[in-house]
Amino acid sequence: MGTFTVGLVPHPTKSVVDSVAILRDWTTRSDAHLLAMTADAARVGDGVELVDEGVFRERVSVVVALGGDGTMLGAMRLVAERPVPVLGVNYGNVGFLVEVEPRDLPEALDRIGEKQFSLEAHHALEVTHTSSGFENTYLAFNDVSVARRPGEGVVSADLVLDDTPYGFYKADAIVASTPAGSTAYNYAAGGPILSPAVAAVVVTPVAPMSGIDRSVVLGPRELLRFEIGDGTHSAALEIDGRVMADVSAGCVVALRLRRDAGQVIRLDADRHGRKGRLKLSLLDLPLREDQLLELVPSDVRARFRERGEHGERASVSYTHLTLPTTDAW
Repeated sequence: MGTFTVGLVPHPTKSVVDSVAILRDWTTRSDAHLLAMTADAARVGDGVELVDEGVFRERVSVVVALGGDGTMLGAMRLVAERPVPVLGVNYGNVGFLVEVEPRDLPEALDRIGEKQFSLEAHHALEVTHTSSGFENTYLAFNDVSVARRPGEGVVSADLVLDDTPYGFYKADAIVASTPAGSTAYNYAAGGPILSPAVAAVVVTPVAPMSGIDRSVVLGPRELLRFEIGDGTHSAALEIDGRVMADVSAGCVVALRLRRDAGQVIRLDADRHGRKGRLKLSLLDLPLREDQLLELVPSDVRARFRERGEHGERASVSYTHLTLPTTDAW
């Protein structure tokens, strides 16, 4: 049996040294090996072997993403050609995808060592952007959007499914999402949430002016493309929230669902699902933070106020409330 190698993908700006120390200690006790990319040397510190991206991808047995959902998505894209399991440790804000809090990392690692976890498959969108005869390809685990830039007109595009014209869009943006990504931009634009058990793509226009004005749900084998039309002078192609290319009239953005493109480690899938549903319900509440605090149990409310009196950060946003209160409610 080969060496069990743990790959680290740290948050690009936040300090994760405490978690790296925990991982370093665990790999030593478990006779495992710790690996990171050379570009992340300053963020992971000493005691971690540094390699280039290609070697990292070839050698890792599991990846630990120390960050928020964005870091997690980046880690999944990194190993998508060889989809090893990815564990998310939450150093972000919302954390729909990540499961483990930094304080719970030692227990999580022990459970991984004892193989007490499940794997959650994630679909992705294979994206081909064609412009002036040149092609670029991308992979999105959450969503792909073509969004207008201020002062540059609207997004105008024909929707073509398997070479058959379906209709057209004229909107501020068009968003295509995987089931996991349906809780992000698609949801904010009024689109439906897709069950992770469904292999499908949902396409939702943002602020539609004419043409298709509601969400369309497509099957896993359908090849869809957006043929960008006149009126689109300079729009942004966003892959999982990152601007990757400019889109204008004459461009084509083609998408196809790649099933089971990533694997996410789940230590308690049911509990993670409950927390995700709670976060979504809290996002819909039109309340300020001080109003939101009144919704939680009095003992939790007292703890937050006590923290504030001691000069600690006492934010009461939904991302902080869900973690200490989910099990108690």
